[in-house]
Amino acid sequence: MRFVPVMCGLVAATVLSFAAGAHAQTAKAALKDATGKDVGTVQLIQTPHGVLLRMSLKGVPAGERAFHIHAVGKCEPPFTSAGGHFNPAGKKHGVEAKEGSHAGDMPNLFVPANGELTVDVVNHMITLAKGQPNSVFDADGSAIVIHAGPDDYKSDPTGNAGDRIVCGVITE
Repeated sequence: MRFVPVMCGLVAATVLSFAAGAHAQTAKAALKDATGKDVGTVQLIQTPHGVLLRMSLKGVPAGERAFHIHAVGKCEPPFTSAGGHFNPAGKKHGVEAKEGSHAGDMPNLFVPANGELTVDVVNHMITLAKGQPNSVFDADGSAIVIHAGPDDYKSDPTGNAGDRIVCGVITE
């Protein structure tokens, strides 16, 4: 007889743990070009191994483009208001840097001729959890920036990526 209440308790605990996992912390960024035109969105989802960025672009110039998480949640054209790359650990730029890369360094995007792209990328160096040293929700926020050219993955501090052509503030 004691078996039934124990099993009911285990089933309830299992269901609640799955339900809690279904409500992962999320954030978003509405991406605009320098004229204010909407060119995409990014949904950010906290996972046990970092943040999943689900990016959807429409109307971005074709070609290889750098994208980064920048240190300031401000997007006033020409988007220098977004500051430098998000870098709470004070590392060098680029995945080829021996000292490690900025937390905001991301892989290049390859935008096709029609200007539309959907891509998922995980960044294991950031979090959406407020109060953590690597949180994109620090005192001045953070932004996602797409550049005119590709990141060379080594030139400090910007990867020689060129002008900032798209920006979106990360919000809850």
